[in-house]
Amino acid sequence: MQPKKTTNPAPIRPQNKSCPAGGTNSPCYGEASPPDPAQRGVCVAPPSSNTSHTEWPVLHRGFDTVTLSIKATLPAELYQHLQTDKARAEELRDDVLTEYNGVKLLLQAHGGGGYAFLAKGGPQGANWAFKKPNPKDPWGIRVTLGSELLATFGLGGARGRMEAVLDKLGIHYQPTDVSIARVDVCVDILAPDFGLVPENFIMPAATNRRDYLSEEPMKVIGKSGRVTSVTVGSPKNRQVIIYDKRAEVIKKHKEHWWTIWQKRLDDLAGMEIDLPALKLEKNDPANSRIWRVEMRAGKTLLKDRWNIRTWEDLFDRFGDLCRQTCETIRYCDPTPGDSNRARWPNHLLWEIACAEINDDLTELRSGVAPQAMKEVHRETHIGILTRNIFGTVVTLAALEGRQVEELDAFLPELSDKLRNHAKSDPHRVNSQMKAAKERYIFIVENGSH
Repeated sequence: MQPKKTTNPAPIRPQNKSCPAGGTNSPCYGEASPPDPAQRGVCVAPPSSNTSHTEWPVLHRGFDTVTLSIKATLPAELYQHLQTDKARAEELRDDVLTEYNGVKLLLQAHGGGGYAFLAKGGPQGANWAFKKPNPKDPWGIRVTLGSELLATFGLGGARGRMEAVLDKLGIHYQPTDVSIARVDVCVDILAPDFGLVPENFIMPAATNRRDYLSEEPMKVIGKSGRVTSVTVGSPKNRQVIIYDKRAEVIKKHKEHWWTIWQKRLDDLAGMEIDLPALKLEKNDPANSRIWRVEMRAGKTLLKDRWNIRTWEDLFDRFGDLCRQTCETIRYCDPTPGDSNRARWPNHLLWEIACAEINDDLTELRSGVAPQAMKEVHRETHIGILTRNIFGTVVTLAALEGRQVEELDAFLPELSDKLRNHAKSDPHRVNSQMKAAKERYIFIVENGSH
């Protein structure tokens, strides 16, 4: 169920407190309030000249993670349905596809963190956690809107998809029955010549900082490694991270980010803003080094310091929270001969990131079609499995004493063995095929939750 809806004859921008993220076609919630001219919205600030900087173009910006709890419990029928499917998952010791009133989720065989059921909606869906119904614990649902969901549909679209699922599941709540626990925003900047220096951060004295060194050869004399990530602050409070997003994408096989970045780069080149058409080559760091500036607001910062709990609170005050973060923690460009760090100016990378974050992020999305993103995921999995299969085949041939020149003869023999193995136990093969189709349903089917 979605919160109470009222008709808005003239929908306005989502940062106005009378209308949530979701665009001009989204319904309004609760009583509309007259807009305050002095009110900043989610992240609204005067435009900065840094955003048009073409030497270091911005390839992505927007919300990266939103986690919230909902004051509602599972209906009895849905609870029994999940109980039955969880028992099946426990028996198989694997995730199983559960479907209820048109909603498809991958249900895990275990719970965790006080939640009886954990379920995933796929790369373009939310992650869900449900508690066993208990009248003494009314906050029974936790939802996480992930990075790909937010990049593909924007905050408004992601929220709308979440509420559509809740509606189909028969879960009812009011606008005040929402408690936002974490909000991350990010900016990805193509800056191949940028070097991250931990000592260039200026922060409150009590703030922690963690640095990570890569194993890549260092190009700066006197150093043993290139800094790839610096984390400042605590995830429960205020946290800032600058890190080599390219390296993380390659390491974790997040191939969809190359599609998002290339689409943005092509769009920028087509705007004739003195940026030549460029093809990102992921194996060439000098061409494709992309740095991410990420700002995270945890539960303590949101609730205790900014009183941000509901969606309306988020739209009202999150912009000011982001602005304060950019001022409280700074990445600077040291002034030679000036030992007073407080006087150091902001580094260009920090200026670009803060200018982008201090813009309206609510409706930002990558512009890449959802089906194209699914195709990238599918091709990535096929590529990984193919390489794994080939490696296994070569290993098997070696164990059987074959030589490289015997592979051509070995492959048909192995094919015959596999075919006979499949025929010997068709029931097991059918079960395995069904499980595989369920596991990847969200990247082969149209639509996900």
